[in-house]
Amino acid sequence: MTYELPPTQHAIQFVGVDQLVHNPAKPMYALGPTQLLLKTEAVGICFSDTKLLHAFDSHPRKSEVLSGLSAAELAEIPSYQPGSKPVVPGHEPVGRIVAVGAEVKQHQVGERVLVQTDYRHLPTAGSNAAFGYNFEGALQEYVVLDERMITDPDTGERFLIPVSEGPSASAVALIEPWACVEAAYAWGERQHLQDGGRLLVVVEPGRQVAGLAAALADHAPAAVTVVGTTDAASLGADFTLADGVEQLNAHSFDDIVYFGAQAATIAKLGPLLAASGILNLVLGGAKIAAPVTVDVGRVHYDLIRYIGTTGTDAAAAYQRIPAQCEVRANDKVAIIGAAGPMGLMHSIRTVVSGVPGLRMDAVDVDDARLAHLAAVVAPVAEANGVPATFRNSRTEPLTDRYSYVAVMVPAPVLLAQAVEIAGEGAIVNAFAGFAIGTLAELDLNAVAERGVYLVGTSGSRIQDMKAMLAKVESGALDTNVSLWAITGMAGVADAVAAVNDRTSGGKIMVYPMLPELGLTRLDDLAEKLPTVAAAIADGRWTRAAEEALLATSA
Repeated sequence: MTYELPPTQHAIQFVGVDQLVHNPAKPMYALGPTQLLLKTEAVGICFSDTKLLHAFDSHPRKSEVLSGLSAAELAEIPSYQPGSKPVVPGHEPVGRIVAVGAEVKQHQVGERVLVQTDYRHLPTAGSNAAFGYNFEGALQEYVVLDERMITDPDTGERFLIPVSEGPSASAVALIEPWACVEAAYAWGERQHLQDGGRLLVVVEPGRQVAGLAAALADHAPAAVTVVGTTDAASLGADFTLADGVEQLNAHSFDDIVYFGAQAATIAKLGPLLAASGILNLVLGGAKIAAPVTVDVGRVHYDLIRYIGTTGTDAAAAYQRIPAQCEVRANDKVAIIGAAGPMGLMHSIRTVVSGVPGLRMDAVDVDDARLAHLAAVVAPVAEANGVPATFRNSRTEPLTDRYSYVAVMVPAPVLLAQAVEIAGEGAIVNAFAGFAIGTLAELDLNAVAERGVYLVGTSGSRIQDMKAMLAKVESGALDTNVSLWAITGMAGVADAVAAVNDRTSGGKIMVYPMLPELGLTRLDDLAEKLPTVAAAIADGRWTRAAEEALLATSA
């Protein structure tokens, strides 16, 4: 089936570090036999877009794909723009398939689809490929996708998820960030040594190995390296002796068990963790005398974890790991940076979770944004019987012990504060997108003494997207509750600046087919677009309002 395309289109492009351009005449790509064309209905602005803008070709997801597709196959995909090539951002879209190549098998013209944008099957040197990073995203009128990159090679599952005609484009586009929030709670955590992994055991003088023999019998690693002990035979497994931690810089380990309490040694061990690795601190009655330097970007992107015990039994620390990082009955929840777009979502999710006995403090430093947050969230919290307060931490510092702390702002000092205010068995969810290499000085005594569990996740999975889509299509969740402003292409630079400067009070939705519309808050619609404002319900964006908006360009 052919589709009449314009020769050029409006597009937003990142062309260098902190260089954003609105290109009104970006040439259309020709469609190859395995490719399809998606017409963008709407796309959200994400804080991650600002990180790509600031880093550009040094962003780990802007680098070249190393495997999964050959160099020849990648060369056939015109939207593959790694390295210093200009790229179109936008990874929170909904669109409609308007053309397919002759060899496309699983996708049909006319399908309305939600886009799963995280290509974990296509690794880069420091992360993985992604739509809107090294593959062009949806901040353009049309985008080319290749069926070979949007199909899971293991399961055959499609990365374009069919959507009904019912929800507004904005409601569907907002599923991607909501799915990232969902994943932050639903992600499964490993509670034992990695089967078939690499284990490093480091023992300070005067300490003995304890609690590992049974753990090794239940979950045997493929290789064990030992530093600093004469009783490694108690492991009950074959091992290799190493002279010191410094000699292991070229190695990575799935588990590191440290019998000791030296802050400098812990700081050296952290970088030796492989992705999804666990560092187990067995203090043996000692205290760590100083804060430890932790790469919190790796907690977020590489899913590394720190656990510990004040005793001598290494297995005890694994037993404290939660299966998931979900809120629990009677949790006292603090959401730091709650008045931003993602903080609003975490706040709403908390109060509608149905978990009994929850209390929530939504924390920010901007009174105006807090007032907006309270106006949106407080009625929902009251309807669900969840006590909620909205606190400015500049005028009302946090001193309470919380059992769940979610951090929305990528500031190391705030994450350190979150660890400090975390109580016994607390979860600290480092949701904020800390860049890899972001170092925080953390009191890791809290990990061993109080069982504080520091967790982070990045992106979402297909199952998270489908779970949120089901809620939207059934009417159980209106994701538009998080929408703060709308724009066409002319306002994207202002929208990105608002997200970067943290002045937005919620999500911003872009309608690429409206090239001239500037950034417009929902609160300002009555003055600027009265016919659109008339279709809003209780201050919330609706499908009728969206239809009225799109009619303005007809």
